[in-house]
Amino acid sequence: MPSFDEVLKEAGEYGRFQKRVFFLLSQTGITFSSLFASVVFLGRAPDSFWCRIPGAAELSDRCGWTLEEERNFTVLPLHRGNESVRGECQRLDVTWDTSASCTSPLARYGNHSTGNLPVAPCHDDWVYEQPHSSIVSEYDLVCGNAWMLDLSQAILNLGFLVGAFILGYAADRYGRIRIYLLSCLGVGICGVIAAFSPNFTVFLIFRFLQGMFGKGTWMTCYVIVTEIVGSDQRIVGIVIQIFFTLGIIILPGIAYLIPTWQGIQLAISLPNFLFLLYYWVVPESPRWLLTRKKGEKALKIMRNIAKHNGKFLSPHYSEITISNEEVSNPSFLDLVRTPQMRRNTLILMYAWFTSALIYQGLVMRLGIIGGNLYLDFFISGAVELPAAFLIIVTIDRIGRRLPFAVSNIATSVACLITAFLPEDVPWLKTTVATLGRLSITIAFEVVYLVNSELYPTTLRNFGVSLCSSLCDLGGIIAPFLLFRLAAIWLELPLIIFSILAAVCGLLVLLLPETKGISLPETLEDVEQL
Repeated sequence: MPSFDEVLKEAGEYGRFQKRVFFLLSQTGITFSSLFASVVFLGRAPDSFWCRIPGAAELSDRCGWTLEEERNFTVLPLHRGNESVRGECQRLDVTWDTSASCTSPLARYGNHSTGNLPVAPCHDDWVYEQPHSSIVSEYDLVCGNAWMLDLSQAILNLGFLVGAFILGYAADRYGRIRIYLLSCLGVGICGVIAAFSPNFTVFLIFRFLQGMFGKGTWMTCYVIVTEIVGSDQRIVGIVIQIFFTLGIIILPGIAYLIPTWQGIQLAISLPNFLFLLYYWVVPESPRWLLTRKKGEKALKIMRNIAKHNGKFLSPHYSEITISNEEVSNPSFLDLVRTPQMRRNTLILMYAWFTSALIYQGLVMRLGIIGGNLYLDFFISGAVELPAAFLIIVTIDRIGRRLPFAVSNIATSVACLITAFLPEDVPWLKTTVATLGRLSITIAFEVVYLVNSELYPTTLRNFGVSLCSSLCDLGGIIAPFLLFRLAAIWLELPLIIFSILAAVCGLLVLLLPETKGISLPETLEDVEQL
């Protein structure tokens, strides 16, 4: 009986069929990256807001004030008393009733100068010039509640983390395409509900669920793409990352054209319903079917692939070699039971964690350099495009391991140099830091490919999902690590990033080279790499 790779070679390792499936599933990268970075625009700080004095709304209605007139009566007296107070988080500790004057509502306090009127902190009743422009104005995430915006992103990353475990396991047990479609449906439904959440608690719940299902769509589509092509074409695992970057580049355009956060949320959520049409055009992974002892279904799909590629399978291909391993459900113990698997798993988990921590840390450190938010965000995304092209040029010529190690070492050097460059040459600091971001982006994209190539088919989706869950943990820790260390010394985070990247660059040299090697089908295959 021929092996799966022998049948795939005759059916076409990267023909018309694989190109079509690759293009369709790659669109998932656009929607996933939009979800990943959407907080920048969903949580945009309001341009102008202030805190109302109790009774001001009723008095404003009676007097027919415009918002500008109400602001003048509310904020200007407070500002005259203390120029540092802008009226956003503090208000005059007075109460207006219906007997107050429309032209001089503070006249009743005439015995006090404006500067001597008592001041109280604001707890609610903020007024925004654009009340539905972001979740900040929608749910009053300002002043003492500002930390809740960070919580919303942490909750999304927590959803990614849970999705990696639950849906990664489910995809290895119940099938790739089934879990992919279920995840697309979940992302769409949860995204729509989140857009119309009546309060912040409901928003957080469905933000978490959208993150969980979003991780399911991204990881599962990635595994399907790498499993249906030959060993020489697994570069598609890098090319698919370009679509993730395209989502980052497209997102500011969507946010620029749509003025409300609900509209942005719907724009990044509704396309997931279109992916449900893939039920009729994207088959189950034949590699996965073989591991579940479903050789006839796998061969039927392979004949269909050959037909679309303009080829024909030999008649004697009545069966395909099936793994002799007993069909079992994946578990974490499978990833650490044997020496090679244990080494690979621990190194890859560290690589995922380090890549995510440094990547998000450098992005937050560079921040938005003033000016146009949409243009700056677009440029910051475009910086990542060269990473995929550099990998494509090098990875099939010199292998996976060396670019993986060099990109981490280059990140380490860039972070270290940036930390000790003088402040009076900001352009040079920004340039070197940007090179560090480019290098860590390369490392981030290579770890996706290497991770999928170092696990057997029986554990591939679960293994990739579990290891990449450390990416989500790094994403949760990154802002706290960055800001707490920066409070001690502004450049201290870069020193930590440099050390983490250098260690990662050395560790990945211990991984086996997978260039031109068939995807392992069993644990024994992994041990023989």
